[in-house]
Amino acid sequence: MAVSCDAIQVYRGLETLSGAATPAERRHLEHRLVGFVEPTGEFSAGRFAALAHEEIDQLLGDGRRPIVVGGTGLYLRAALADLDLRPPVPPEIRAEVERGVADRGPEAVWADLDPDIAATIHPRDRKRIARTTELQRAGAEPLRSSEGLWTARLRHPTLLVGLTIDRSDLADRIDSRVDEMIAAGAAEEASAVAEQGASRTARAALGFEELIAGDVEAVKQAHRAYSRRQLTWMRKMEGVKLIDRTGRKDRDVAEEIVVSLGENGA
Repeated sequence: MAVSCDAIQVYRGLETLSGAATPAERRHLEHRLVGFVEPTGEFSAGRFAALAHEEIDQLLGDGRRPIVVGGTGLYLRAALADLDLRPPVPPEIRAEVERGVADRGPEAVWADLDPDIAATIHPRDRKRIARTTELQRAGAEPLRSSEGLWTARLRHPTLLVGLTIDRSDLADRIDSRVDEMIAAGAAEEASAVAEQGASRTARAALGFEELIAGDVEAVKQAHRAYSRRQLTWMRKMEGVKLIDRTGRKDRDVAEEIVVSLGENGA
């Protein structure tokens, strides 16, 4: 049983853009927490944490092994640990910050952040910049690190596995994947959701705005940049087992993970 930890896969109607498991893939492996939020609604890591904890605890209680998967670091941490998540801010503050980011650009707003906090955020990470700015204006203390030692406080014994691959191979895979997404209707998907009145959190989908603008190369660049940030974050995680899958078949990688499970006792 897979439990998705992707912040965009939660949205109904963005399955292609977010790379959610297809119906055929779900027939082989059931996925939870996918496609259950309307794209017009806001969603948060706090709400996700409660749902993920419930899913994982229930599966373990039933004697099943949950496979927690996904590419959103905060949602992965929220699923596996009890985090100090900050509260929502008043809507008027959120609206004001969103206008500022839209008018000035994320890099300009990032430059206004406390230097110690800004050092932990990428200057073009629009979502985190907006969230941090909101918290500061609301008088709440933003989290000062995106990593911390959260892996020392996991809720259950867990084997943490991170897959790596040769960078040039990864870039080629990303470009091919984006082409496949577009051929499968990702741009039409984004436009349809935008016309419905997509929420701020739904519009944070990687490549959302670029697809609407028809800039395919910008979509690929966004995915490549995000993959680099993911790899950097993953390599800093405490206790993660890194597996290089360059030139290897999926089955071989899966078998290595199964062996590691036995060694880890998770």
